[in-house]
Amino acid sequence: MQEDNTVQPNPSPNRKARVVVLKTGSTYPSLLAQFGDFDDWFVRGLSPELDITVTNVEAGELPGSPEDWDGIVVTGSPAMVSDRADWSENTGAWLARAVAGEIPVLGVCYGHQLLAHALGGEVGYHPQGRETGTHEVELLPAADSDALFRGLPAIFPAQLTHRQSVLRLPTGAVLLGRNRFEPNQAFRIGPCAWGVQFHPEFTDTVMRAYLEVQAPDLTREGLDAEALIAGVKPAPDASSLLPRFSKLVMERAR
Repeated sequence: MQEDNTVQPNPSPNRKARVVVLKTGSTYPSLLAQFGDFDDWFVRGLSPELDITVTNVEAGELPGSPEDWDGIVVTGSPAMVSDRADWSENTGAWLARAVAGEIPVLGVCYGHQLLAHALGGEVGYHPQGRETGTHEVELLPAADSDALFRGLPAIFPAQLTHRQSVLRLPTGAVLLGRNRFEPNQAFRIGPCAWGVQFHPEFTDTVMRAYLEVQAPDLTREGLDAEALIAGVKPAPDASSLLPRFSKLVMERAR
């Protein structure tokens, strides 16, 4: 893994597909010490056959031109898209260029919301509050023919933690997944840009650690923290999106 925002073209015809992970924030300090940060979790889940660069856009690092990359991943963040911080708005405009250029994009949680916002959707606080823990995601018929989702079960568990949501999808977006709490769990816009509200990079261990940190807030919000912790389980189908995205990027880069 590189921590370098300088783009160096690789002229070799046998080069690895180049993927940039746009880091939009950091996890809780106690989790950081134990598990590493958001970008580390994505790098672990993506294929080792990729040439992966991490760019910390929240810190003002720039990822070059979208055309410099074969694939783009956008992490989650404790920030809120609706705050419209300069770094976030600039990253959103960059993502809109990537989508227009048909470069594969996978936005996760904050990245999902930022992608929707950048393309004309609406993002804000979920009217029912927080969704956190392991919950089921239901795929819609459009997922059956989707390049990233096809072949997944119609219903599968996923790790989730968010207070903001995509309240309205961008015009032209294809809704791929939902659940009872969140109507816009997954979407595609264009041929190869996806947003997912759930976290394919989370392990069940990480999810449980999140809930343990969140427990006092969950109790204040009227949620049953102990039941949510007890309900955590592995979510291999959700996690498969990272190797699936890796394969798609490598195939398109050939």
